[in-house]
Amino acid sequence: MVEVGPHWDAVRAPVDIGERALELLGGATGAVIADYAQMYWLIPPGSAQYWRRLPTVQALGAASTSYVGVPPIGHTTGPVLHWRVPFGPDRYLTDSPLLRGALAQAVAAELGPDRKVGR
Repeated sequence: MVEVGPHWDAVRAPVDIGERALELLGGATGAVIADYAQMYWLIPPGSAQYWRRLPTVQALGAASTSYVGVPPIGHTTGPVLHWRVPFGPDRYLTDSPLLRGALAQAVAAELGPDRKVGR
């Protein structure tokens, strides 16, 4: 377990929403950790602090102490803790506004148009 905040914050989403967001981000995604039914994006510290709430999505790091399991670099298959998108020298943090936009679209698509998604 690694404390969120000193080097990166994290955004957690259920795997169904996360997979859709990954499709939307394409090559713009940074490293992504998966653990059973959750996915975690690493983002710059404090960059999601003022996000409007998205149903089923949680920003970790800004408000309270949080920890995320970080798998060994070569662990790239699951369902247990693994890199869904491996960490590497050219793939580390995801741009926070791009991620927020992709997650908002994914939430709307997965949960339906009658769910309020803050913009």
